[in-house]
Amino acid sequence: MEPASDPCEPLALPIDGVLDLHTFKPAEIKELVPDYLAACRAKGILEVRVIHGKGIGNLRRSVHAILARLPEVVSFAQAGETYGGLGVTIVRLKPE
Repeated sequence: MEPASDPCEPLALPIDGVLDLHTFKPAEIKELVPDYLAACRAKGILEVRVIHGKGIGNLRRSVHAILARLPEVVSFAQAGETYGGLGVTIVRLKPE
C-alpha cells in the first residue's frame, strides 16, 4: 500500500496554458493565479485559459480582479461559447 500524500506538500501543476480552478479553495487563488501565469510566461506560453466555472460569478470576479492588477497581463476576456463561455477567461500575457 502506498503512503498517503502529505496535504501540506505543494501540488505540482502542469504548466500547459490551462488552469482549472475547480480543485482549489477560493482563498488559494490569490497566489495561485499570478504564480501560474508567471510560470506560463517563463515557458513562453502567452495565452492562458483560466477555468473558474459559471456558478454565481464570485470566483470569476475574483480572478478578474487579480488579473486587472497584474502588469504582465495584456488583456483578459470571457471565452467564446466554444471554449467555455462564462466559465472560462482567456488571458493574454506580455512576453518576458
